[in-house]
Amino acid sequence: MNSITARRRHPLARYAVILLALCLVGGAYALLSPTGDRADAAIASGTNDDVANGKALFEANCSSCHGLNGQGVPGNGPSLIGVGAASVDFQVSSGRMPAANSTGPQAPRKALPEWVTPEAIDDLAAYVQSLGGGPTRPTADMVDPAKGDPAKGGELFRANCIQCHNWVGAGGALTEGKHAPSLNKSTPTQIYEAMITGPQAMPVFNDTTITPEQKRDMIAYIVKVREQVDPGGSGLGRIGPVTEGLVGWVVGIGLLSLASIWITAKRRAKTK
Repeated sequence: MNSITARRRHPLARYAVILLALCLVGGAYALLSPTGDRADAAIASGTNDDVANGKALFEANCSSCHGLNGQGVPGNGPSLIGVGAASVDFQVSSGRMPAANSTGPQAPRKALPEWVTPEAIDDLAAYVQSLGGGPTRPTADMVDPAKGDPAKGGELFRANCIQCHNWVGAGGALTEGKHAPSLNKSTPTQIYEAMITGPQAMPVFNDTTITPEQKRDMIAYIVKVREQVDPGGSGLGRIGPVTEGLVGWVVGIGLLSLASIWITAKRRAKTK
């Protein structure tokens, strides 16, 4: 007993205890984290074949900008480690990637290349997810507009999104040549993925800021608004009062001016 007590008082005893504690914490983390990573990759779509196919597609079409291992290439493209499957699905399915010009202020939506198919996107997403995790793609239930509340979604959209996207999602100009795109062509899945990944100039709205249920409500509002008709005439893109006022002055006042000139000229002809 005295020998054990003496060893406890040894100057190196405290360091041995700290080292043991670090080993225990590190071992516990090593046991737990691989399971989480595997589950994360499985949610993304990941069988080993998907990841292998995605890697081949990545090396052929993406590595020139993002590096062979997704580490990024300075001046060409950012690192994709940790961006997640949701970011890949959003960027590729909307045509923003592969980018036609890496030097522009932001990548625009464009037509998809021939090699970009739903299966190819699945494989690319699985491969990028395997590089370091990140936000996974939402399930069908999470983006179903029929299960959302458009009224609540409208309140959230007006509080968080209209500064850039306009109150009906028509989009608008930003600084330094950037712009908030129109949401009229975006699918519910793309809208959800944009909120959780924050592409380009858009901030990230994680689940602690806007819950998944609230995101679904916002999707329900966006889908409902863009399906509405304009019974009073042309909606002029629903951009707002500036466009309506411009058309009112240019078209309305212009027509009145032409009518006044025509009436005056006709009266002068009768007088002569």
